[in-house]
Amino acid sequence: MASVTLEDVRKIYPGGVEAVKGVSLTMPDGTFTVLLGPSGCGKSTLLRMIAGLETVSAGSISISGKRVNEVEPADRDIAMVFQNYALYPHMSVYDNMAYGLRNRGVPRGEIERRVAEAARLLAIDTFLKRKPRELSGGQRQRVAMGRAIVREPQAFLFDEPLSNLDAKLRVQMRAEIRRLHNRLKATSIFVTHDQVEAMTLADLVVVMNGGRIEQSGAPTEVYRLPATRFVATFIGSPAMNLIPGKVVGAGVVETGGGRIDFAPGAFVVGDDQAVEVGIRPEDLRFGSGGAGELQFAKDFVEELGATRLIHGNVGSEPITLAAATTAADAGSSLAADRECVHLFDPATGKSLRR
Repeated sequence: MASVTLEDVRKIYPGGVEAVKGVSLTMPDGTFTVLLGPSGCGKSTLLRMIAGLETVSAGSISISGKRVNEVEPADRDIAMVFQNYALYPHMSVYDNMAYGLRNRGVPRGEIERRVAEAARLLAIDTFLKRKPRELSGGQRQRVAMGRAIVREPQAFLFDEPLSNLDAKLRVQMRAEIRRLHNRLKATSIFVTHDQVEAMTLADLVVVMNGGRIEQSGAPTEVYRLPATRFVATFIGSPAMNLIPGKVVGAGVVETGGGRIDFAPGAFVVGDDQAVEVGIRPEDLRFGSGGAGELQFAKDFVEELGATRLIHGNVGSEPITLAAATTAADAGSSLAADRECVHLFDPATGKSLRR
């Protein structure tokens, strides 16, 4: 397998449109990396540059320490799984998986071994004689993955491979992909706009926005310690609540709906400094009406089975509280542990965490 290193990688299209703006990143050998971000953020363009399907305007891409900017896609020893399955409809599952190996002149016995092993790993060994039209969407995606696995490449690249599946199949395929990665220990790079896919699959989450990396790290780190307002609101469903306020003392912020305490040693702030207070819905609870609480006016409740989302307002700002169904769903104030309170710079959007 291989490590993948990007050094100040840029992609500039004709007309001066810069889709990727100086991305530097190291994806260690055997790591499952997820490139996460909204449509148009540059994540798929970056993946296609790693694959060699897009030229690199500036910077360097290395695989296993070897610069590959000028190396043809077929010579990079990577395999790619696309959003559409791209299977040959007139070929059987076996022939779809074996096709690339035959073109490379791999001996017949080796082809049979690799196809059989990949089919067993993906639980499609009973479908090898079927045509793609006889398979479900999830089974077709497994065939596409099997076609990549038989190549035994240095790295696997996934470009939103689950987007065409229904919700139940996406959950099943997420588990299959993660289970497969644990078995193969292969370097994998996965592009998605779905934060749930990122959080459940990744060893390393790379959040992109506007062609740049906003933050990279382990899923729990990115979720619990967001580096910017964008990361804080993009990851998490429902999104982190944001309330404008002003620091009025050591560890205290005043907002339009009351005061909230924060851990003073965790942030670099001064008195009278304007901030945005961030609190995740699951970190809020109903208070007792004392100091350091936000005055809350309930609007409506969403019942989700094990949890409920309680929507309302703090001053003029909308806010959401996530609570277990066994918890009370009424109260006139909200509280949060100060360790769960985030502060952001209103101008730059950057976290003020020390």
